[in-house]
Amino acid sequence: MKLLTAEKSQFLDESYQHVVRLEQIALKADSASTIVHLDFLIEKMKERGDTEKVQKLEEMRRREDEGIRGALRISLISSPHEDIISDSFLIRSGPPAVYQLRAKKQKTGTLTRMTVGEKRPNKTNRTILLVGETGAGKSTLINALLNYTMGVKWEDEVWFMIAEEERRSQTSDVMVYEIFGFEDETLPYSLTIINTPGYGDTRGIEHDDIISHRLLDLFQSEDGVHEVHAVGLVMKASVNRLSEPLRYVFDSVMSLFGKDVEKNIIALITHSDGSRPKNPLQALEAANIKCAKNEDSQPVHFLFNNCQHEERMEENTIFRNSWELTQTNMDHLTDLLGKSNPQKLMKTAEVLNERIRLKACIQNLEDRFELADLKQTEIRQIREALKQTNHRNKIEIEKILSLLENLEKEMKVLTAEKEKWLSDSYQHVVRLEEIALKADSASTVAHLDFLIEKMKEEGDMDKVQKL
Repeated sequence: MKLLTAEKSQFLDESYQHVVRLEQIALKADSASTIVHLDFLIEKMKERGDTEKVQKLEEMRRREDEGIRGALRISLISSPHEDIISDSFLIRSGPPAVYQLRAKKQKTGTLTRMTVGEKRPNKTNRTILLVGETGAGKSTLINALLNYTMGVKWEDEVWFMIAEEERRSQTSDVMVYEIFGFEDETLPYSLTIINTPGYGDTRGIEHDDIISHRLLDLFQSEDGVHEVHAVGLVMKASVNRLSEPLRYVFDSVMSLFGKDVEKNIIALITHSDGSRPKNPLQALEAANIKCAKNEDSQPVHFLFNNCQHEERMEENTIFRNSWELTQTNMDHLTDLLGKSNPQKLMKTAEVLNERIRLKACIQNLEDRFELADLKQTEIRQIREALKQTNHRNKIEIEKILSLLENLEKEMKVLTAEKEKWLSDSYQHVVRLEEIALKADSASTVAHLDFLIEKMKEEGDMDKVQKL
């Protein structure tokens, strides 16, 4: 840890020197990437308590802000989003001109909250939770929701970003995006978007388990999120079959929720060309995904194209059609959000808690069985050694008997612990079947096989039958 701290300090100082040198020599010191680095360095220097360097970096930040505003003054004359642009920084000139919003960032534990505007207590709010595999397009969808809420039109030739692209984001944190201050412009409510880290990436099952813990933190913390109006299962239109990786993602995602969330789960299909999403809907059916259904008994779904931020070619109707496709489906999605009843997340939090506890119980149980096997082997070996003494060495016999007695006491304690963890595991499995939207997740099925085997060894046939 000391070595890591020293390395962090070294790289922080070197980064600071590079930023200072760039301002001295670069033709354009205020590039988008440098501004992002500045914000990060200011935050870390504050954590270190280096007020002198914080002051220097903040002065550089102010100068760069002034430079950006000056460069934009002419283009802002005809823009309906002048105030927002003046508080953003330019990523690409376009068209459309792409801007990174300077949202207020607040990090509490494992929760990161990005806020645009000021919350008005008398205004209603709608919350949507996005889940899906890595690369499905959740971040682009969040930016599309942001622009729709802000009332951005095709002819404005601007695009605003708040969410980092998924391929660049390697965090395990749950992100909460809050969009305030645009009520009654496009929507009659403010919007909260919860973005979960992508499932099924190269970081494996352990990373996916962390997501469950992060969501539980969010749902249980006092200033967290306690209800949702929709859960968006984000998937690509190019999905053409239920592959094993996709089945795993669906299994992981659906095992998060309580039964009471089923009618709030909808499919958000990205990278769509507007045609009927036959293959993605078939994949949902093949995976037996429980979700809201439309009048045709199909999953409620919405189509989005992910190219609104891409540079437009002159007189290219493809981009215009893509924009209109997303705009129309945003109309339908936000209308659904407005009409949806909020679903409390108490049962979903309980499901997450039960799964975490079940995993811990199984781990403890496996440890106890492994340790008990070792103790049994040791007891057998000592008894064998006792036979070979032929009762000739009294002192040695007493030592062996004492050791044997201690081992048998330890074995009794282990047996009692095994029974406890076995009983607790059984109760968690039974409770999950009662409350979970998907009780038969892959992890639970694996635990069931283990529990059935151990219950048979214990001779508890009633519980074996139930399992």
